[in-house]
Amino acid sequence: MHDPGPVFAALADPTRRAILERVAATGDATPTALAADLPVTRQAVAKHLASLEQAGLVSGRRVGREHRYAPSAAPLAEAAQWMARVGGEWDERLARLGRAAARRAG
Repeated sequence: MHDPGPVFAALADPTRRAILERVAATGDATPTALAADLPVTRQAVAKHLASLEQAGLVSGRRVGREHRYAPSAAPLAEAAQWMARVGGEWDERLARLGRAAARRAG
């Protein structure tokens, strides 16, 4: 499993989350098309896409004179698996704490 840190860092920004949602909804998008739906410039969208691409959440390719971006689900799935694993560990710790508190109270 890869380090989920870059995924969480990329998703920390609400504009990047909105861009990722739009790329996922369309399956393939250009910075210009994405900027048309957002209150930021095309250049800002391109910078956010670069951050998403570094985290592995989108993949870009050149088609003629355009850059097109498609979603990449694997890093997000890995981050979700990490959260589920850590969440499960905390659930077990809290259950043990609850059992210990019940024994002391009883």
